[in-house]
Amino acid sequence: MGIDTSTMQGGVALLSGQGVVCEYTLNVKATYSERLLPLIDRAVQDAGITLGQVEGLAVAVGPGSFTGLRIGLSTAKGLAVAGGQPLVGISTLEAMAWTLPFCAHPICPILDARKGEIYCALFRHEGDRLIRLMDDAAVAPDRLLSYIQQPTVFLGDGLAVYEGLLRSELKELALFSPLAGRRGCAAAVAELGRRLLLDGHRDDLAQLAPHYLRPSEAELKYLGRFAPVGS
Repeated sequence: MGIDTSTMQGGVALLSGQGVVCEYTLNVKATYSERLLPLIDRAVQDAGITLGQVEGLAVAVGPGSFTGLRIGLSTAKGLAVAGGQPLVGISTLEAMAWTLPFCAHPICPILDARKGEIYCALFRHEGDRLIRLMDDAAVAPDRLLSYIQQPTVFLGDGLAVYEGLLRSELKELALFSPLAGRRGCAAAVAELGRRLLLDGHRDDLAQLAPHYLRPSEAELKYLGRFAPVGS
């Protein structure tokens, strides 16, 4: 099972050895605390199985919405503890890139990180493998431009804010998928997780944590209370 709560457009997917059994994607304003467990319940019911029959779990660990990531990861950990299934964490950006198989160009998923920054990374497909070209990062859009040296496909909700900048600055190097930012990643999370689990990998539940890339607003305010005067 794959769980993605990184952005407003999240969901749940179930895979078998033959492919996707079911995938549900939502893009509504109800919080994941309200919709995630009912969505998981619907997925297993519609697949005709029980949660106990799910052999492994994968969850997107970010970057993305701090609240969404906490809800998704805590839910996945709870299910893993209750059912004894192995759990693996998957980069949200990697899962986004996986949704464009057979792409001939590098892929750059971008998410709006707010405060004038984006979450981004670079990947390329080689056969059935996804090769990472750049680590997940939180950067100003102008800094990302310096990494783009060849035609690159962009996708993700960051395009709603920065597509115009990418087009004007990168010209013919900026390519855009017709479905950019409009596809869920739960099935990609599930497939990447399935591959890790089949290779014998599983994450330590105590150590698995959201991949925020930067401190939360609450952390910044807390640290600011103890900053030296004049710093």
